[in-house]
Amino acid sequence: MSDLVPLIGEPPALDLVNTRTAVGDLLTTSDDLRTWLRREATRFPQVDVLGADADLADVRRLREHTSRLIDHARHGTPPPADDLNALNEMLRVTPAVTELRWDGSAITTARHRIGTPAAQLIAWLAEETAALLTDPAVTKIRQCEADDCVLLFLPAHPRRRWCSPDRCGNRTRVARHYRRHRSP
Repeated sequence: MSDLVPLIGEPPALDLVNTRTAVGDLLTTSDDLRTWLRREATRFPQVDVLGADADLADVRRLREHTSRLIDHARHGTPPPADDLNALNEMLRVTPAVTELRWDGSAITTARHRIGTPAAQLIAWLAEETAALLTDPAVTKIRQCEADDCVLLFLPAHPRRRWCSPDRCGNRTRVARHYRRHRSP
């Protein structure tokens, strides 16, 4: 993985899309993917991400479909049928099962997917994409306003302008300050 560390903390589908930055792809090798999965591991504890020897090509393919679908959803335009069909196929990669369990005092349900860890990972990421696409907040997704950034974010505050105040926000403010105070 390059010196750039992918941002995390957005909905997982956006975190996945944001691994493709203006300066390059942060998922070019299996090691890059494992590093990204390690950073995201607490976000999907139902999948053994460290044991999931996921196919890099499958994850990148999912990322491309997710990127196009999010772009259409946030702009309110009809999505390409090929992208919808591909995402639906990825959702069906492993069956989702709900099981009843006794927790010592009551019957509870637990939902999980059956299949290899790699297939569970793809299905889980596809499920996260589906959840974001069907959330009314999808229309609020923004692209970072920094000139050299393509990352997407879902603003918690309507005045948020950058993917990260520490990265792009600081760079933009410093550049603006420099332009205002440079000698003629």
